[in-house]
Amino acid sequence: MRTPSLLVAAFALSALALPVAAGDAEKGKTVYNKCKSCHTITDPSGQDLVKGGKVGPNLWGVVGRPVASVADFKYGDGIQKAGAKGLVWDEAMIAAYVVDPSKWLDENSGDPKAKSKMTLKLPKGGEDVAAYLATMK
Repeated sequence: MRTPSLLVAAFALSALALPVAAGDAEKGKTVYNKCKSCHTITDPSGQDLVKGGKVGPNLWGVVGRPVASVADFKYGDGIQKAGAKGLVWDEAMIAAYVVDPSKWLDENSGDPKAKSKMTLKLPKGGEDVAAYLATMK
């Protein structure tokens, strides 16, 4: 009777060791074209790496940056509440956020009525965009 228990344990441990699917930065560069109508990617020297709109915050260095932390950007209340919780953007969080920003805020801000100012939703390609943004640092 030990064999089934050992097999179950071995299977469970092997599942933990499987790599998490990562995004493709090259594909993300193409998907990002949907984002640049509102977001720019400007490095600290002021060089526009991806010229875009100024409606959303600059996405240079977003991976690893605290949520809602770009100086002088006027964030909405929901994202400010999420930022106040100490959240830091990583690729997985960005991929989840872009699928449905308001839903993400509901789950992460502590305010079930939080709404996002970001109207774009990316039901596909979020992991790729996140991988692309991770290269922008």
